[in-house]
Amino acid sequence: MPKTIACLIVVLVLGGGIVWAAGLELEVDCARQAGRIRPLHGLNDGPVNFGETVDLTAYYRQLDVPLVRLHDCEWPAGDLVDMHAVFPDPAADPTLGESYCFARTDDYLQAIVATGAGIVYRLGESIEMTRRKYYVHPPEDVSAWSQACLGIIRHYNEGWSDGFQYGIRYWEIWNEPENRPNMWSGTNQQYYRLYATAARTIKAAFPDLRVGGPSVGATGELVDGKLIPTDFVTGFLDVCRSGDVPLDFFSWHTYSGDPYVFRLKARALRALLDSYGFTKTELHLNEWNYLPDDDWTPMGPAGQGARRRQWYDRMGGAAGAAFVVCTLIDLQDSPVDVANYYRGDSNPFGLFDRHATPKKTFYAMKAFRMLLDCPQRLVTVMNRPGQPAVCAGMNPEANEAIVLIGYFDGADQQIRLHIRNFPRLAGTAWQLYRLDGRYDLEQVRSGRLDDGAALDETIQAPGVLLWRLRAGQ
Repeated sequence: MPKTIACLIVVLVLGGGIVWAAGLELEVDCARQAGRIRPLHGLNDGPVNFGETVDLTAYYRQLDVPLVRLHDCEWPAGDLVDMHAVFPDPAADPTLGESYCFARTDDYLQAIVATGAGIVYRLGESIEMTRRKYYVHPPEDVSAWSQACLGIIRHYNEGWSDGFQYGIRYWEIWNEPENRPNMWSGTNQQYYRLYATAARTIKAAFPDLRVGGPSVGATGELVDGKLIPTDFVTGFLDVCRSGDVPLDFFSWHTYSGDPYVFRLKARALRALLDSYGFTKTELHLNEWNYLPDDDWTPMGPAGQGARRRQWYDRMGGAAGAAFVVCTLIDLQDSPVDVANYYRGDSNPFGLFDRHATPKKTFYAMKAFRMLLDCPQRLVTVMNRPGQPAVCAGMNPEANEAIVLIGYFDGADQQIRLHIRNFPRLAGTAWQLYRLDGRYDLEQVRSGRLDDGAALDETIQAPGVLLWRLRAGQ
């Protein structure tokens, strides 16, 4: 008889900076299920970038990226995906294939599809940080612009004009129109008109597609768990409700120094949408990342030099890695339907440096991807409830599971992990992996468990631990 090996992997994330004298007692009960773990590790932008001198396809496949959103592709070049690049002459006939320049965008999308990822196509323009704004202006002819959107959809979903049949489901109308003048030089009303016209046009031609926006960065202020929305957001929702404008998904962005704010905002936005009657509208957090010290200054000219380098180093380093794991696990208890980290490629915000070397944030994504091999979420119990974000999972065959631990901020923490009701616990082999300033999700220790034994470890902030357990006979 061949030997049967059962495998358990557990993933736990800690945050909050509190030290407990008795340590953290964590129990994972493999006999109690708590729903499904959701693949919320989508990214912005594709694997081939930097003038096609960087190809991250193999890494994207390792992560099994669910959805790639197209925005700021090859930024700051902006010569693909954006409307001015694909449909360069606004006065051209949008029903003719020769009015479009698809080639560069074709190549970019083909690379994404080759990884197995789906696509969220942002219709509009990339951000312009330049003093002169070139393309982030309201279209002069909104109807013609909307017809050009149909041409793009037909090309990528119906094979029109030597195109493809990718079945791209999500189509987003513009990006951060409240971010002025870098993303929109017009008024609120001009954007509302653009959105309403384009959304109606797309849904009339392709009723099964999902159309959404407004891809807003400034959603409003959280007060006691309730969102006080900006005038832009309330105006947008008023237009959609009063005009019966399609809103299949509401997209929004947040960058923060707090990995637990995304869940709070998501719940508040869900309540806001529901109050407007948009109970079936999906919630897309399609830009998010760690913002060190909640400070954007290092990105501008005043922050260039060593300060900017250190800022990006923190974003992609151990702190950023712990932030990623904490966020992805905390989002499991949120109403977010789709999430896209900004970003996946070798842009300074991305998971890789300009030389295509993985940053620590890539390994954080990889740790979360390991968790998804065991998608049946398990009940966890702690002696200090409310402090760590914890997730544990087991596979459908009940012979494999995962527990991951990440610690974003605080003093050293003693952890004692108890595994309950795992098949054939006696003789279980375990491996411990670390992701921190020294290790890149590397195995550092291993051993075996007896019945009733616990696993003890110290975690330092910022850092991540991952235990893998394989049951004996």
